[in-house]
Amino acid sequence: MPRINDYTILLQKTFGINNTNLTGSFQLSSLNSSSIQAQLKAAGINTNSNQYKAAIREMMANGNGAMFTNIQCIKNSMKCYDKDGDYISPTTGLAGLLVTDANEASRKRIISIPESSKDEMFELTKREFLRENGVLNGDTTKRSDVYTNLYRKMPKNDRLAAGYTMEQYERSYRQAFLDAARQADPNWTIGSPIPPQALDNVTRESVEGQRRPVDMRI
Repeated sequence: MPRINDYTILLQKTFGINNTNLTGSFQLSSLNSSSIQAQLKAAGINTNSNQYKAAIREMMANGNGAMFTNIQCIKNSMKCYDKDGDYISPTTGLAGLLVTDANEASRKRIISIPESSKDEMFELTKREFLRENGVLNGDTTKRSDVYTNLYRKMPKNDRLAAGYTMEQYERSYRQAFLDAARQADPNWTIGSPIPPQALDNVTRESVEGQRRPVDMRI
């Protein structure tokens, strides 16, 4: 799990700094004390919530009991998690996209994804293939936009599997374009201009009819 890199959520006690300078702050090791619990409750923080527990686990992982925090820092950290305690991606604003040791194996499964997403990926792959002469250009590609649009359409618990499934479709589309270019000109190489009309007969349906995602497991 990626660590939260905003270390302002943890105010570490450093040598020579008196506790009184850390106004409103308290040590992580004192979180379970009655006085701190009362402060948290008064601030509207539900210490029984999965959101709170996930935030505190992350803070403890990044620090230790001797480190300091405060009410506002805890609230800020809690915003990184949803009500189930699942990490929210700062890039997409969506939960369910964090790959962990626990879900690494289960995410590699083929599931049903929207036809509109497959259409979007096919058209983008073709457009970028033609524009870049078959080169995979990480600086200009809009692949992440297609994946984000897909994730927004899927239930949280299916998002990782949906991304894995889309990867298989994307690979098959690209391979079909490579095969078509080489069929049109056996001497064609990636980076050279695509032979005219080489991709005209390549459709999403024709690709998927020849190679189903279920056959493309890694």
